[in-house]
Amino acid sequence: MSDLHAMMARSAQPGRVDWIGLRPARRDIVVPVDVVEIADHGLQGDHGRPGKRAVTLVQAEHLPVIGQYLGGDPVQPMDLRRNFVIAGLNLSALKGRSITIGTAVLQLTTICAPCSRMEETFGHGGYSAVRGHGGWCAQVVQPGLVRLGDKVCPVD
Repeated sequence: MSDLHAMMARSAQPGRVDWIGLRPARRDIVVPVDVVEIADHGLQGDHGRPGKRAVTLVQAEHLPVIGQYLGGDPVQPMDLRRNFVIAGLNLSALKGRSITIGTAVLQLTTICAPCSRMEETFGHGGYSAVRGHGGWCAQVVQPGLVRLGDKVCPVD
């Protein structure tokens, strides 16, 4: 392994689950929860689809950035409609890799690009504010239970 490859594979610290949200139906209000079961198809109680977009994650550190682009305070997690807010771990550095989250294992597959709904939610410029900060989609490698405060770690 080259030195660059080794550096890219390391993380300074584990992350943690700061927020969990379920979307019971398309365009429905996001419901915050303290614990969730991740099944083979995705989160129990969430309308997400199975496969490489079964679960969505966003970094807590991006919420104030999006808010700054909108000219205000940090955005609220439920407004982005992602399942998990993860703090302390650079998810972008883990593209294509697996992570443990609670007792589950997910593989980060692709960016979670914003949709036109961001303009509805945040107003003019909402789509552009979320670009590059919308988080990641993941597929389920191993089902499990996730609670607020659980560690999030890259699988070595």
